Amino acid sequence: MNQSRKKKKGSRKWVRNLVLFIILIIVAVAAYCIYQYNKGLSEATDGKYKNDGKTFKQFQGTEPQFGEINILLIGSDSRGEEHARSDSIMIAHYNQKTQQLKLVSLMRDMYVNIPEHGKQKLNAAFAYGGPELLRKTIKQTFDININYYTVVDFQGFSKIVDIIAPKGVEVNIPYEMSYGIGMKLQPGKQVLHGKKLLGYVRFRHDRLSDFGRVERQQEVIGKLKDQAVSVHSIVNLPRILGLADPYIDTNVDTGTILAIGKGLMIGKSHKTETMRLPVNNSFTNERVDVGDVLNIDVEKNKQALKEFLEANS
Repeated sequence: MNQSRKKKKGSRKWVRNLVLFIILIIVAVAAYCIYQYNKGLSEATDGKYKNDGKTFKQFQGTEPQFGEINILLIGSDSRGEEHARSDSIMIAHYNQKTQQLKLVSLMRDMYVNIPEHGKQKLNAAFAYGGPELLRKTIKQTFDININYYTVVDFQGFSKIVDIIAPKGVEVNIPYEMSYGIGMKLQPGKQVLHGKKLLGYVRFRHDRLSDFGRVERQQEVIGKLKDQAVSVHSIVNLPRILGLADPYIDTNVDTGTILAIGKGLMIGKSHKTETMRLPVNNSFTNERVDVGDVLNIDVEKNKQALKEFLEANS
């Protein structure tokens, strides 16, 4: 009898210790996450999107269907203007079934009809009505439903990149880049960090103009995506979120972010597929009342986008 009681007592003690150990682990992880998040937040002193959801008009995106999510990615480089135009416009298309990420870059000089504003450059939609008017314009032009939006202030890009990719990102610079980016980048294969990497993706004064910049943006985002799903970035995720928060305005809920993050980790062998609108041989360079524009064949680009998103889905 005594031996049986001792066994039960020992068993209860072992279970109690195990429960206490698990609780301590949870508390430690929570404390670490809070500390890292606040650390990241303290490093982001000049972010202008500290109040998510209050900067822009309400976004009317539709609910995702068939496991496919479309997120409007907007790069903003405001220097204090009340109505700054978007510096870069992309659509991130994620398929939850295949864990495939596709990236569509929309040239900001496309000449399109903006609801209630007439024919303008595409990036003017953001200046007139924020992400919502840009969503309406893209839907009207290309017949694609956007579910969520994310606006990124380029001021925070370099800081976020240095946490995601502390060893930098390797690129091959074809020629000297300097005009308009506040620095000089020498040609050749090299590893770039935060501010220099931002200069690389923003440079547009070459023979390819905005087309070259779009290619560089897609290249860097693809490489950052691969590093973002690494063990290093997962450990530093709370700090990344804290640092990014003031520089990002988004309506993507936490559940969706976690689902996409999990899917990208599972399907990290998938290469990010990219495309650019307008596609080749579907536009002409023209000068109109709003400046130099890309006058596009809407139907040809609409069909190209549809085929790209449906391929392998």
